[in-house]
Amino acid sequence: MSDIDPALPPFARALLPDLHRSFLRAAAGGVVLVLAAGIALVGGHPALWFALAGYGVGVALSLVLMRRGYPHGRLGLCNRVTLARLALTAALLAPLAGDVAVAWAVPVVALLALSLDGLDGWLARREGLSSGFGARFDMEVDSALALILALNAMAAGSAGAIVLLIGVPRYAFAAAGLAAPWLDGPLPERFSRKAVCVAQIATLIALQLPPVTPEFGNPLVAVVALMLAWSFGKDILWLRRARA
Repeated sequence: MSDIDPALPPFARALLPDLHRSFLRAAAGGVVLVLAAGIALVGGHPALWFALAGYGVGVALSLVLMRRGYPHGRLGLCNRVTLARLALTAALLAPLAGDVAVAWAVPVVALLALSLDGLDGWLARREGLSSGFGARFDMEVDSALALILALNAMAAGSAGAIVLLIGVPRYAFAAAGLAAPWLDGPLPERFSRKAVCVAQIATLIALQLPPVTPEFGNPLVAVVALMLAWSFGKDILWLRRARA
């Protein structure tokens, strides 16, 4: 049974397959979550529009990925959970644009986004909807969350520019892949990679806590940066050997 969205305008129903309409319907529901989390973060500040714009860009890019190849005929709960994580991540853009945030709200929203990580993958396996798209969608939301939290930590003064070392590694790796396409090859599942990713996000959430100062935050960032360098280095060596 396909997910059909009667609420979309006729031209969208005519141009998009049922699955993509279902994705947009779920994404439209995510707008409510962006607004709810955004209001918790900055109240009624106009910076909410920045969060909504970021969410819109994320949804558009995700739809492009889905159209490139999604092997299933239904969206499932798994992809809806990842969309919810995207909505929470986008809401965290509001404090950056408004330079204001309710105390403790940033770590709470970020912790909620982290708590949903892994649930989407578990649901995908349970629903029989595992796919390369789902794995990529999940990874890109994780990467965006890391970058946005790193920028929030800098803005809050809990860490210096060094925090970007644990906010941009995924994007640096992707940029390297443009010069060396073999870096864009498929990687095997590895528990250590997931553990380091969780440590990365957990550290970035800890840096959002009001008492944290650079004297504590910067050394913590350095440790996690070394963990990320080890994890990415391991993947690069594996890809190099696979290429050979």
